[in-house]
Amino acid sequence: MDTAISVESVSKLYRLGTRPNAAYGTLRESLVEAVAAPVRRLRQIGHRGRSGSNGLQRPTLWALKDVSVEVRPGEAIGIIGRNGAGKSTLLKVLSRITAPTDGRVRIWGRLGSLLEVGTGFHPELTGRENVFLYGAIIGMGRREIANKFDAIVDFAEIDQFIDTPVKRYSSGMYVRLAFAVAAHMEPDILLIDEVLSVGDLAFQRKCMDHAKRLQDRKATLLFVSHNMFSIKALCKRSVYLSQGQVVFDGPTDEAVRLYDQDGTLDIAKWAEETVGSDSSKCPISIMKIETMDNEESPRSLFDHGERVRIRLHYEARQTIHEPNFTVAFVRSDNVSCCNYNTAMDGFSTSTVSGRGIIELTTPPLKLVSDQYELHVLVWDTAFHRLYCAQVGRTIHVRHPDLNPEFGVFHEPAEWQWKHMVG
Repeated sequence: MDTAISVESVSKLYRLGTRPNAAYGTLRESLVEAVAAPVRRLRQIGHRGRSGSNGLQRPTLWALKDVSVEVRPGEAIGIIGRNGAGKSTLLKVLSRITAPTDGRVRIWGRLGSLLEVGTGFHPELTGRENVFLYGAIIGMGRREIANKFDAIVDFAEIDQFIDTPVKRYSSGMYVRLAFAVAAHMEPDILLIDEVLSVGDLAFQRKCMDHAKRLQDRKATLLFVSHNMFSIKALCKRSVYLSQGQVVFDGPTDEAVRLYDQDGTLDIAKWAEETVGSDSSKCPISIMKIETMDNEESPRSLFDHGERVRIRLHYEARQTIHEPNFTVAFVRSDNVSCCNYNTAMDGFSTSTVSGRGIIELTTPPLKLVSDQYELHVLVWDTAFHRLYCAQVGRTIHVRHPDLNPEFGVFHEPAEWQWKHMVG
């Protein structure tokens, strides 16, 4: 057999808002629907009386649009794209969690998936009980789970908490246990979403090593991640999605290059309650980020000790007095390693309005070798008001020896040695 997964012209349409005509739902949804239905009917009657319409049309969203992908047995394929591109929706369709609106999916082999933290776990049950529950949900037999139970617990490294209710687990412990169960299912096909970013760095590496062992025995992997280091390390081929459509399907290096060139800058999740989720509605926002070397040649890979020139293209939709531009380097394990800002660096931006460019050149980078995501924030000079917070492109710092096990950065120290006699 030369095909493991066949995705043929798959589209997925979501209707936003409430779903009064849904065939089924949770008990909570049913109770809310029963209370809200009379009020909604009165509103619809009023709406028909004013406009002659037969009802309100709910907005829709195409999360996937005409997606086609063929995956061969033993392939490891990265699924990359910005937030909202349709990556997780595609994996949910493949996992049969949700059905496609149009198109067809065919899968050959035993399928395992790790899509969301704690999916299939019952919070009141212990870790031990949830191993058997989750294992049964993903298709493992009770005898198989019992035979592999010790190996699952050892892999998850939570043996002292295995008889504790999982409602007391941290998100990292959830991920460790869920991945351990899914991995020991020994699937022919394993779907992995971004959840591995919740675990610590050592556990992420352990999962990557296990994924490579699955590859060695010709298992098929589909891997969704924003960590381009992990994608490059695991996948020779990647599918780049944008707005629910396939932009590129081919060598990972080219897919990552296109991803890095994408001008879309997401609002940082932690800042959405403050500045909203739409950067075009912020008083000022970053339209584009360029990373270059000293000769202004575009680069995304820099050696330890090199300077990085970062050019920010902004648009101020209202006049702002002395905006405080901040650029933070956030490592692949979500450690914020350093930041530069105009206020603390003694650079006055005066008053800005309309479009413009501001540029900084870093000192020689002493960061350890890894991938770094650029977060761009605009504050006032006192760091009281946040105008925008956006997640930009990534860069890579290269060094033959230094890695995150050595910490965040490395600079030579001054050493002295004295020989003590007798």
